[in-house]
Amino acid sequence: MCNYRIVTQSNEEIGLTVDVGGVATNYHDRGDGPPVLLVHGSGPGVSAWANWRTVLPELSRHHRALAPDVLGFGYTQRPRDVAYGPDVWLDHLLGFLDALGLARVSVVGNSFGGALALRLAAKAPERVDRLVLMGSVGVPFEITPGLDAVWGFQPSLEAMRDLMAVFTHDAASVGDDLARLRLAAATRPGVHEAYATMFPAPRQRGVDGLALPDEVIAGIPHETLVVHGRDDRVIPLATSLRLLELIDRSQLHVFARCGHWVQIEQGPRFTRLVGDFLREGSGAATR
Repeated sequence: MCNYRIVTQSNEEIGLTVDVGGVATNYHDRGDGPPVLLVHGSGPGVSAWANWRTVLPELSRHHRALAPDVLGFGYTQRPRDVAYGPDVWLDHLLGFLDALGLARVSVVGNSFGGALALRLAAKAPERVDRLVLMGSVGVPFEITPGLDAVWGFQPSLEAMRDLMAVFTHDAASVGDDLARLRLAAATRPGVHEAYATMFPAPRQRGVDGLALPDEVIAGIPHETLVVHGRDDRVIPLATSLRLLELIDRSQLHVFARCGHWVQIEQGPRFTRLVGDFLREGSGAATR
């Protein structure tokens, strides 16, 4: 296993690198204890660090928190011949666990990452301890104007500012600096070109492609925490209500006055909620 640190003084998004099936995969590895895999969403300019930077310090107090850049995103290598899709992303995540020698982990999935977490739990249930789904895709729904704007993003500062307003209940809470940082990340060489191939129009196909059949979701045996912002304009709250109906061992927590970025808008409460839920487990997950 190739596992080494990239030295940088200016970019916290770059962490460790591990070879996953020939793909140099960027990831963050914090803390010690039962391992937790954090799977980010699919917004333009997203990376594991951008998605989970506010969660990692607290979660890593009691767990080994692992946050990779999913294939095609962030600072993970983007092979030129890859055809992005749910199976390719899932294989990359399973390969990541294999490369680090992790037999079993809890999984926290955000939005698009929630759909991948569901697939991981369904395809390899023995690899998953507990499951957390935040603003998750994974069941059928009519694509929202917000999600269509996210997946159809065309780079400009104005467009990124508009997305910050879509992602949050109160756009003033994130500020203009974040829009500039995310735009810079989204326009690094090769990043937008890869992103544009992931969810082409008509983007309803992207929603449908990430959805799993009801019976597959209903067969998920894991203790599951479902989290959603009541005012989410990207993924409708109805998706989490449906997941609550389908997954037998599930519970749902809804944050009022909160949009799609629960981990940012309700960061301390979200992290406490997730930490408590994970610690309720038997601790059977091993490093």
